[in-house]
Amino acid sequence: MRILRRLVVLSFIILIFFAIRYVIYDEIGKRYVYLGRDAPLPEELHPKVEESKNALLKRAKEAGIHVVITATVRSMDEQDALYAQGRTEDGNIVTYAEAGESYHNYGLAIDYALEDMEGDIIWDIEYDGNDNGESDWFEVAEIAKELGFEWGGDWESFQDYPHLQMTFGLSVNQLQRGWRPRGTVD
Repeated sequence: MRILRRLVVLSFIILIFFAIRYVIYDEIGKRYVYLGRDAPLPEELHPKVEESKNALLKRAKEAGIHVVITATVRSMDEQDALYAQGRTEDGNIVTYAEAGESYHNYGLAIDYALEDMEGDIIWDIEYDGNDNGESDWFEVAEIAKELGFEWGGDWESFQDYPHLQMTFGLSVNQLQRGWRPRGTVD
């Protein structure tokens, strides 16, 4: 009787384990796709990022703010060149992400700036071109967050005010290993 009871309990535990595993993998499969360690890098923004970028531009324009997208998908070489800036090359440090460490490399990030009435690019985060008493830069960031972006200006370690990204719950490490959000390739 004891052996039978133990077999029933063990069978129940195994059943629960496989049920949980199935649910977890099913959920993962709905959100992500694994393309392997040699997964190709995208040449375009993820469709959701592209859609949200366009909505951001439209909503900012409606608020009297002209936003310019200054970067989208970045190649590994472009990322390395930016990383070298202020280190081994002239210029200021603008990123702490080397090639493969930026959401730009995976089509999941954009950078923006503002443009004034004369067509000049504005990098001043206090600029109030629509004269409503609020920083246009921060107004754009709020719109972006409403659209699902994470804003680099909210980061603790290094505020990257021009940067907006959508991680889809994936870490850079997972992206490097070949995981991609659905919609990237399917």
